[in-house]
Amino acid sequence: MFKKILKIILILSGIGLLFLIGYIIMIIYAFGGFDKDYSVTDLKDNFENNKTKIYELKKYFNQIVPKDKFVEIEFEDDNTLARFGISKLDSTKNGFNKRIFLEWDLKTDNSRMDSIINTLGWTRETLKIIKQKLDDADCIQIESGEPTKIGFKRSGMGMYSFNVFDNPIPENLRNKYNDSCTYIQVNDKLVLEYGGGAIGSQCFYNIR
Repeated sequence: MFKKILKIILILSGIGLLFLIGYIIMIIYAFGGFDKDYSVTDLKDNFENNKTKIYELKKYFNQIVPKDKFVEIEFEDDNTLARFGISKLDSTKNGFNKRIFLEWDLKTDNSRMDSIINTLGWTRETLKIIKQKLDDADCIQIESGEPTKIGFKRSGMGMYSFNVFDNPIPENLRNKYNDSCTYIQVNDKLVLEYGGGAIGSQCFYNIR
């Protein structure tokens, strides 16, 4: 009887240990433990190396997004969108009037995707062009608007991004875009950004 109880205890302990290990791995992954962390210098260097392609991407994307819409798109691979969102802009409120669509893990080569992007006047070829321009800029994500936020790389749930302005940052936004945590202002037209996701740190790990 004692051996049977001991056996049950050992089995339950083993199951509990497996769950604990799995939970620890999940937390480490969420905080980017298995991915590269990028420094401010890494982002500055990448931007300088791909500056022309980044501005080409910004110009093209804002040209194809309807003026009354906000669009965010992130590619996981050539045929999968990690995230895709469409909102209707309300200029009178300086924000979004209505979230039209937001989903994750979407395949690009099916009729459902066709019906979604048709509302923007896009086709599957449009998605291919966006993906190619992102690849050329060594980036994975873009959000329309001014500034245009262009996602450089993920680390766990976190995202390193470039906020690219056409004109110098307005004086009333300078404090927001240079808090030495989420935002690092490089110059009058470029701000680096790090967002850690729902549970990660919202500050750059390495300011240098």
